[in-house]
Amino acid sequence: MSQDEFIVMGRVSGLFGVRGWLKIYSHTSPREGIVRYRDWYLKRGDDWKCHRLVAGRSQGKGVVAQLQGIDDRDLAAPLVNCDIAVRREQLPPLESGEYYWNDLQGLRVLNLQGIELGVVSHLFETGANDVLVVRGERERLIPYTKGEAIREVDLEHGRIIVDWDPDF
Repeated sequence: MSQDEFIVMGRVSGLFGVRGWLKIYSHTSPREGIVRYRDWYLKRGDDWKCHRLVAGRSQGKGVVAQLQGIDDRDLAAPLVNCDIAVRREQLPPLESGEYYWNDLQGLRVLNLQGIELGVVSHLFETGANDVLVVRGERERLIPYTKGEAIREVDLEHGRIIVDWDPDF
């Protein structure tokens, strides 16, 4: 399977209890959305291994989950800090003009004048809107506001056109 088939949805951030439950840092919105997926792929080294989710739930401000065959703390411990991914075909279809963050990472960012500002490294949430982290000759934070800063997303040509001053 190629790397592009996996979409990282979170990370195992710790252990929860003595029966093999894991603390999960989820990238999904809402946070507990990660437990909707039954097959999780955990990355150890360069390899992805499929694990079946047995149970999962919100716990305080986080999420906890139990995987099939992981029923004690010693079996769970090696999974701490592993990325959690799902296969792309497990994701629900998007409406026109919507994108998964994973699809935006690596795209070139150009402004309206055709000046290349860099490449999308990653995104993060601020509450008000998502933000593109663009790395070029320097790092830029560009709000992901469609019709304002974001003018066009062109996956076919691997670029995002932005209304952004290169001096910012």
